[in-house]
Amino acid sequence: MNILFYLVPKSEVTYLFEDYSLRQAMEKMEFHRFSSVPIINRNGNYVGTLTEGDILWEIKKSGDIDLRQAEDIPIRKLRRKRDNQPVNVNCKIEDLVMTSMNQNFVPVIDDNGIFIGIVTRKSIIEYCYHQYKKLV
Repeated sequence: MNILFYLVPKSEVTYLFEDYSLRQAMEKMEFHRFSSVPIINRNGNYVGTLTEGDILWEIKKSGDIDLRQAEDIPIRKLRRKRDNQPVNVNCKIEDLVMTSMNQNFVPVIDDNGIFIGIVTRKSIIEYCYHQYKKLV
């Protein structure tokens, strides 16, 4: 099974550039109501995942921070607890399922490491459900 059937293309994904400020990241995540978002560099390579928890710990570590100060903190400097592991566009669906067990979306990259989109855990669960229904 080709994972491209489940891909949400980059053009439809909310993502952050690694040179965005903490304030830009917070505002984009708040607007879209996402708790985690992929980060890419300006060349399009997948860099990692920023979560609400990462932002919270940065604010706690910084102490008294306001939104103006958050404009001066690039998200690439934030310590991230864990990045969602990407898969190659040519991976097997079984690898995609295993990767999704601990993350709510799976970033998909091409052979050059360029971010091309995500596969959501919801679509993977739907795939597994349909496979199960075929057996029953």
